[in-house]
Amino acid sequence: MKLLGLFFLAVISNQTFAEPFKNADIMAGKALLDKNCITCHASSFGGDGSSIYTREYRLVQTSKGLASQVRNCNTMIGLKWFEDEELDVTGYLNQTFYKFTE
Repeated sequence: MKLLGLFFLAVISNQTFAEPFKNADIMAGKALLDKNCITCHASSFGGDGSSIYTREYRLVQTSKGLASQVRNCNTMIGLKWFEDEELDVTGYLNQTFYKFTE
């Protein structure tokens, strides 16, 4: 009976703290990031560039901030991504590094 109760709580909490970028195509986001971002991030932060997302004093602190930063990079670099492509990249970054729930 306790196991059923724990399962029920897990289901409810997953619905309460839903992924903020649930409509993102994660694999498309990864492909866009790999193609357009990794070279710059690696040259600035070393390694594979992922430390830009995991550094102690990272700029992004919220899901809205993450979406804003992806949009800023898109604009500054002139990638000309559509909104759905920005969403895909943001969703991938959130799922892989940030783990924002709201």
